[in-house]
Parts: sequence; structure tokens; C-alpha cells
Amino acid sequence: MLLGNKGWATVKVMVFLLGLLPLGLMVNDGLNDRLGANPIETLHFGFGDWALRFLCIGLALTPVKIITGQGWPMRFRRMMGLFTFFYASLHLLVFIVLDLSLSWTAFKDEVPKSPYILMGLLTYLLLLPLAVTSIKNVQKRLGRSWLTLHRLVYLAGVTALVHYFWLVKADYAEPLIYTGIIGVLLAIRVVAYCRKKIEFLSLGS
Repeated sequence: MLLGNKGWATVKVMVFLLGLLPLGLMVNDGLNDRLGANPIETLHFGFGDWALRFLCIGLALTPVKIITGQGWPMRFRRMMGLFTFFYASLHLLVFIVLDLSLSWTAFKDEVPKSPYILMGLLTYLLLLPLAVTSIKNVQKRLGRSWLTLHRLVYLAGVTALVHYFWLVKADYAEPLIYTGIIGVLLAIRVVAYCRKKIEFLSLGS
């Protein structure tokens, strides 16, 4: 895509606004009493779904680059990662603030009885350092170790799926769809990595 700096800035603003659209729609539904019989659950699940969707979009950018040979998708990797963390934070806040009413006692009572909550908290803790180190100055300080740290996103994808499976308990249709998507995206990366290794070894022989 042949766009100048102003062109890419405009595209990024548009993508950013699209990223905020799910939040806007849910806020609008809340203000108009359209969140259903259990609005807290609707918000909780809705924000969780969007966190997983943005995680999938972020993981898809490198495979798109591999398949198309175009580098422009990588311009949006940081933004997709931050949107993943943003909606995951809202997902967690709805649980702590609205569901548990900021009660530390309720939190201590609920978490040990619910493995899916523990897995969700683990996923959030994996995403936290990725969001913090997404700042360019921090990236420069970390150097190549930044790339190593950001491989935690693959583990976060796996733990997010486990969290989802344990949460739904019965209807596994949607978790299986996300599992298939993430599985394909990771498989593309593995295949590309293996090809590079084979090419490197063949050149060295």
C-alpha cells in the first residue's frame, strides 16, 4: 500500500475509532436498557469476547505479512495489542467492580472455587507486561529482549482459550472457533519459521 505519512496517520485514526466502536455500542445499549436480563453478564462476556477478537486480529498480522509479502499490516500490531489489553481490562473491571462490588472478601471466596477465573487472571498478567513494554522508548531500552518478552502473546492466546472453555462449561462452539483460528495463525508462523531454518541450513551446507 503506497501511502504517505499523512495517509497512514489517517488510516490509523480510522482503525483506532473502529477499535472503540464495540465499547461505544455497549455503552449505548446500556444507556438505552438493551443489555438484556443480566446486563453485568452481557458486559462481562462482551468485553471478554472483544479482547479475544483483538488478540486474534493481532496474531493474524504476521501471517498476513507472510502470505502476501506486504509489510504494512505490521503497522497495526501495537494498536491491536493495546486494544486487546484495553478490552481485557474492561472485562476484568466489570467482574471486580460490578459483579463483586469491589469486595476483597468476595474476591477471595470466589477465585479459589472458579479455575476459569484463575486462568483469566493469568492471561491478564501475561498481557500486562506486553502492554507496558509497547511504548517505543521501552522497546529501545529492552532491545532484542523485547521480542522475546512479546512471545508471551502466544501463551496468552492459549490461556485465554482455556479460560473460555472452562467458563462456558457446556456449549463449546465459540471456543472451538477461536481455537481453530488461533491454531491456524500459529501454524502459519511455525511453517514459516521451519522454512527459514531449512533455507538457512541449505545455504550453509
